[in-house]
Amino acid sequence: MNIGYLYLTIAIAAEVVATSALKASEGFTRTVPSLIVGIGYATAFYFLSLVLRTVPVGVAYAIWSGVGIVLIAAIGWLFMKQTLDAGALVGIGLIVAGVAVIQLFSKSAAH
Repeated sequence: MNIGYLYLTIAIAAEVVATSALKASEGFTRTVPSLIVGIGYATAFYFLSLVLRTVPVGVAYAIWSGVGIVLIAAIGWLFMKQTLDAGALVGIGLIVAGVAVIQLFSKSAAH
């Protein structure tokens, strides 16, 4: 397995934690959530920069943003009681399908 995908997993996890804490930071007026946001995004971008050593930027960003969107939508639904209508679910499904197509069929993806 390409080490870039381990780094990509870390980058995605850090971005999801940071984005989840963003609402709790209340416009960066609360210290602990604000620190989580800053550290999370710094970690995410650092590991994303490592990913780019072995994975093309377009592929890495598509996976990073796509998986992040899906996870944040799930967290919003599960923990923040945000609703997802049919259009949102279809859109999320298309994002998942797009990431799968890149991984399964693109010669651009590092395997």
